[in-house]
Amino acid sequence: MVRSLKSAKKMRKKNKESSKKKEGQSSSSSSEVPSMPAKVWQPGVDKIEEGEELQCDPSAYNSLHAFHIGWPCLSFDIVRDQLGLIRTEFPHTLYCVAGTQAENPSWNYIGMYKLSKISGKRRDLVPNKANGNGSEMGSDDDSSSDEDEDEGEGNGAQPPVLQLRKVVHQGGVNRIRSMAQNPHICASWADTGHVQVRGECFTPDGNVCIIELHIQLAFLCRLASCMLASGSDDGTFSIHDLRLLKGDSRVAHFEYHKQPITSIEWSPHEPSTLAVSSTDNQLTIWDLSLERDEEEEAEFRARIKEQANAPEDLPPQLLFVHQGQKDLKELHWHAQIPGMLLSTASDGFNVLMPSNIENTLPSDNA
Repeated sequence: MVRSLKSAKKMRKKNKESSKKKEGQSSSSSSEVPSMPAKVWQPGVDKIEEGEELQCDPSAYNSLHAFHIGWPCLSFDIVRDQLGLIRTEFPHTLYCVAGTQAENPSWNYIGMYKLSKISGKRRDLVPNKANGNGSEMGSDDDSSSDEDEDEGEGNGAQPPVLQLRKVVHQGGVNRIRSMAQNPHICASWADTGHVQVRGECFTPDGNVCIIELHIQLAFLCRLASCMLASGSDDGTFSIHDLRLLKGDSRVAHFEYHKQPITSIEWSPHEPSTLAVSSTDNQLTIWDLSLERDEEEEAEFRARIKEQANAPEDLPPQLLFVHQGQKDLKELHWHAQIPGMLLSTASDGFNVLMPSNIENTLPSDNA
């Protein structure tokens, strides 16, 4: 996120009026705001000054889109498909199942949706420098062709195509998961205390076939390594080694988020990478294999010194901070599209692919 003026015109007008009042000063004084590097915004640390707002920096993403399916969804899951085990080329297509939290219990439903034509493009790790007129990235008067080329729903790119099918669900959905071995089967846990297992699929005519079974308890078994990630209500999260259960199994502890952790998930493609969401409206991505390297940091800072003033007190394992959603609830990596995440919040869903997340993909000969 970068800081920018809410109204560049108002700022220019204010500068112009201020310059008129300064009579007798040299003609070198002008109403133009001097060019300054963008400042990295730190939630919980920095404050928004009067006349400022936060804006997304599109150059930080290979792809970023937002959508909603009606009522807010507390939980969702990405459904495995047969479009390819590993997909790296745009446009992308994905399938999901989500459960709503409606005002009236009888208004709730399970939404099965297909999101297609997800556009994007690969970007350089270090974005291009600001243009020659000194305008900052994200400012209102920066409406050049470079901005039009940025992928996003507000910059000329076509938004993804959403196809939605609804199935009535009594009560709000607290959790929902699809079965990895049989993606057409999903289990939902309602706020009524019941767990429902459903078999759902799209028919050629666009209708939904449903097989429903009501049970009181369900267990979903997934393969897992010896490393366990856990989040706490105090905003911290920890990494545990299950091989050390006889002693202290905690091998790492991170204090960054300011409010309770709502979701945490390991990357399906990088064993040391995980994503975390919190009620502080941040989604963060971490690479636990990274350590502080002063020489490398100095070299990188020299490359970006004219573009951003990066804080020096951030954890070296912190790769990416995503904002813009309110009341984040859950996130998931896409197992078939490396680097893609989906998140749900009270104001809808986000699909994002950070530009600095590099995945080690198997070779064609593997």
